[in-house]
Amino acid sequence: MISYKQLGFVNTREMFQKAFKGGYAVPAYNFNNMEQIQAIVVACVETQSPVILQVSSGARKYANQILLQYMGQGAVEMMKAYAKEKGLKPIPMALHLDHGDTLELAKSCIETGFSSVMIDGSHHPFEKNIELTRQVVEFAHKNDVTVEGELGVLAGIEDDVHAEHSTYTDPKDVVKFVKETNVDSLAISIGTSHGANKFKPAQCTRNADGILIPPPLRFDILEEIEQKIPGFPIVLHGASSVPAEAVKIINENGGALKDSVGIPEEQLRKAAKSAVCKVNIDSDGRLWMTAAIRKTFKEKPAEFDPRKYLGPARDALVAMYKHKNEQVLGSAGKA
Repeated sequence: MISYKQLGFVNTREMFQKAFKGGYAVPAYNFNNMEQIQAIVVACVETQSPVILQVSSGARKYANQILLQYMGQGAVEMMKAYAKEKGLKPIPMALHLDHGDTLELAKSCIETGFSSVMIDGSHHPFEKNIELTRQVVEFAHKNDVTVEGELGVLAGIEDDVHAEHSTYTDPKDVVKFVKETNVDSLAISIGTSHGANKFKPAQCTRNADGILIPPPLRFDILEEIEQKIPGFPIVLHGASSVPAEAVKIINENGGALKDSVGIPEEQLRKAAKSAVCKVNIDSDGRLWMTAAIRKTFKEKPAEFDPRKYLGPARDALVAMYKHKNEQVLGSAGKA
């Protein structure tokens, strides 16, 4: 058993308390490799933002759970060293399992240094979701690990998460779910979705430039949930904005992304000032990384040194993460 405290992580309890009081959201950035971790650390130290390093079950398989443990520990040490070099404060970092779907997976992550886990039982019937979430909470809380549950279903595809249609969270269910599971935060469905194609064109309108404009988030559902469980930390999944500039660069350099559309940043700004204390962002990082790599390969087709294409990709990620912290989530300066 490796405690998250041994690795230098914190859990999300105090993070969310401060975010709720401060009217901002903590960024939860998914990572799969070293360049992504480096970019997250640099951007969040330089903007003095708390951060949640987020790992999906697919990323855990890709990286190998033992290697991932040392990558996580390395991220903390990297953060401390970089902060010292820049004359800045160390920042709070949590290591979180994204969309865990079994008790066994949650236990394995807790035993290898995760400070927070999500158990996604939203695909189960309501009572089964409660039962599964409660089992994870009971094990996690014995180890001072925080747990995120989910009510409602987000459409889209991201790693092992697949759903054809969204099901909005029913505010009538949240009180019973939170009370009977003792969960620490709740992911809800109010119109966000996974992946780079969050909405079908028929669901959207087009502006004068032909850009797809998605339907607005259901803030009325969020407000009703806030009234039902006042002061309780809410989480938004599938909250990437799918920037048109990144999509354009990808398509101009050999890509074939069609009708990609995400969540407008002004809606995320509004959400971050509410009970939403955590916002998950994965697809935007994938898009900017891919855009930088494709651009390098097109401009320099003879290039084969990974540093020459992963370096620009890392720089693009740093810029994107800084923008999210400073201009969207409001987490900059809150470490």
